[in-house]
Amino acid sequence: MADIRALGSSPDPRQSASLDAFGEASNVVPLFADGALPDVTDLRLSEDDRRELVGWTIACAERLLPLFQAERPDDDRPREALAAAEAFLRGELDIDAVREKAFACHEAARQARDPSAVAAARVCGQAVAVAHLAGHSRQVPRHTARAFPGDRSRRDEELAWQRMNIPARFDAYVYEGD
Repeated sequence: MADIRALGSSPDPRQSASLDAFGEASNVVPLFADGALPDVTDLRLSEDDRRELVGWTIACAERLLPLFQAERPDDDRPREALAAAEAFLRGELDIDAVREKAFACHEAARQARDPSAVAAARVCGQAVAVAHLAGHSRQVPRHTARAFPGDRSRRDEELAWQRMNIPARFDAYVYEGD
């Protein structure tokens, strides 16, 4: 399981004043470690960027997995897919192997009947597919919103958690990238 505390978003450095060499506030906008924000038009991104996003999407999917398991407790495909994504993060699986697990999640979603279970399996599938194509990360909030039909409060709570925990440099990429 991903450690959600380690995935928590740090304050966006663009929103806080930095201090210059004299300890005075500076107007210089600090850049992220690699010097740039991800290009919102690039659905692929670098493997390092995809790995960082996979960490966030796994944490999102793990929170929804119980919705799928409530309907299909004996169907391990979404859980196995998340484990494969974690193995990808550790360098133990390649993208093709992880992609196959994403496809299995979407098959599990097609076999589920409850809208919450379907949406949870879709979130797992999209989360895992980020290893291959970063643009899949944009589907995580969309399917999450479908996981709570009739429970607007719970939906909003989950979406707020996702937004608070996304690595700051990917906020615009995921939420404004379309």
